[in-house]
Parts: sequence; C-alpha cells; structure tokens
Amino acid sequence: MNKLFSFVLLCIITSCQAQPTTNGILLENEKIVNLIDSIQSPKAVVEINGVKKWKGIYQFNDNVEVSKITYLSDGLKIKGYVVQPKKDGKYPCIIYNRGGNRDFGAAGNRQVTGRLAKIANEGYVVIVSNLRGGGGSEGQDEFGGADINDVLNLFPLLEKFEKADTERIGMYGGSRGGMMTYKLLTLTDKIKAAAVLGAPADKFNGFKERPAMEEMIADMVPGFRENRAAEVTKRSAVKWANKFPKDVPILIMHGNADWRVKSIESIMLAAELDKHRVPYRLMIFEGGDHGVTEFRDEYYEALFAWFDKYLRKDTPLPDMEFHGR
Repeated sequence: MNKLFSFVLLCIITSCQAQPTTNGILLENEKIVNLIDSIQSPKAVVEINGVKKWKGIYQFNDNVEVSKITYLSDGLKIKGYVVQPKKDGKYPCIIYNRGGNRDFGAAGNRQVTGRLAKIANEGYVVIVSNLRGGGGSEGQDEFGGADINDVLNLFPLLEKFEKADTERIGMYGGSRGGMMTYKLLTLTDKIKAAAVLGAPADKFNGFKERPAMEEMIADMVPGFRENRAAEVTKRSAVKWANKFPKDVPILIMHGNADWRVKSIESIMLAAELDKHRVPYRLMIFEGGDHGVTEFRDEYYEALFAWFDKYLRKDTPLPDMEFHGR
C-alpha cells in the first residue's frame, strides 16, 4: 500500500511540474514598423504631396514605438499594446487600464496614437491590456471580475521589455479602468502611484442613475442577478476604502458635468480615503464631461506632474497625520 501511495504521489508531483504556468507568458510581440501607415484617422494624420505626416498635436508619435502583444492570463490569449520611447534608456512604467466593456473602449489605433503615445513621449513605458472578451482577446468580459487577473499578469510581462524599470510602476485608468485601478490597489504592492479619471466608485449609485447599464453588466458578470449586492460591492470602492494601501498616492480627477459617471462618486470616495488617511488629491473640473475634454491641457498637466513627482522623482509621501499650528 505504501509503495502504491508513493507511486501515485510521485505521478501527481511529476504531472504538476510538467504543467507550464498559464499566466504572464508573452506569446507575441509584434512591433508596428511604420506606425503612421497603420493610422487612417484624418484627425491625427495629414497627407501632403503623397507624404503622410502627423498633425501638430500628434507629432509625439514620431518619438515612440508601438508593439502589439499577446499573452496568457488564466490560460486565455489576451491582446494588448506596449508603447515606449524610441530613445534607449530605462523608463518608469505605467499600466493603463482601458475603459468601456468588451469591444467598446478597447485599445486600438486611436487610443494608442493619442493618449498612450502622449504618455510614452513623456518618458514612460506604457502597457495596456484589452482584457478578456475585448479587442480580440479570448474569454468573457466580467467588468471587474476575473478580468482583474489580465491586469495582474502584466507585471511579469513588463520584465520582458528592456526599457522597462519595473521597480517604478504606476497605474492609470479611466472610467471602468479607474474602477479596476481601485480594486488592483488592494491586490498588489507593486504600484507606487495611481491616477484615475471619471472612475465609478459606488456602483449602487451608478446603477440607480443608469439602470440600463446594470442590465448590460448583469449579462456579463457570472451570478450577478443571484448575488447582486455582493457583486456590486466588489465594484464599489467606497465600500472597502479601508483596504487601500497608505503608501500609494492617488490622483482622482472627475468632471462634474459627466453624465456617464456622476462626480459625486469620486467625492464620496475621497471622503472615505480621507477618513482612513490614504494619500489622495481630488480634482473636480467644473463643467467637465466624462473625458474632461474641455480641460484637456490642464488634465494632462496634472497627470504628468503626479507621476513625475511620485514615480520618476520618488518624492516622499505627504504627512497624512493631522498636524500644523
């Protein structure tokens, strides 16, 4: 009996050792050789005498290189992009969490040559996952469920890129991506600074404001209708602000004319973070929409200053204890 047990145990151990990990493995890294030829947008590119050129505000694309990536997450093939400076060197990293759901809001040419290239041009290696169920990725989008793993599996992936300084990783997300950023801050200690824009922080309030959104997400999230309260709580940072790390400064930006996600959600979260002495800065843009498009320059200035301060310069954290005269 002992010999049989030992044999079975050995088979189990051998089998486990033979199984390769299915997380964070880079399967494809395809550099886009001529980025300007892959863009069809008249907003970004102009053709003069048969020669394509980036329009003025998009000229930063000349300074970056873009790669399409495919990697494994929970055994699924997930698509994404890496955007980094062309110039040699080591650069801090920013994980960008996309907004939307499924294919809506998935990172593509528009985001890559706009927001992501603009950030990379400031001297960052930017990586984005299209998440399961979106942008050509396998699996089902769960809107902040198991797809959280698709972001967690970007951390080992960054090690594959020579320009990436993986000791300095920030995280930035807009809308749904901001909601996921909040959750990820409670799941990893590898983030040094974070920023969000127009992020849901209380889905109970959000679903009350937009009932149609709840029905759509209910079709995406396994067990939502049977376990509504629990699933909504998982996606509502105001309910677990006490779990936020106290050594990761968060920049929260929101337009107070945002109809998709009301700014009160960011205000409510700020109050909770304040209660638990989590370092944060809240910026409410008066009359700003979901993407604060009316304040684009001011918004980028704040974003770059935040990451420059806490990610590039490694500025000491503020003293969150009550003090002063």
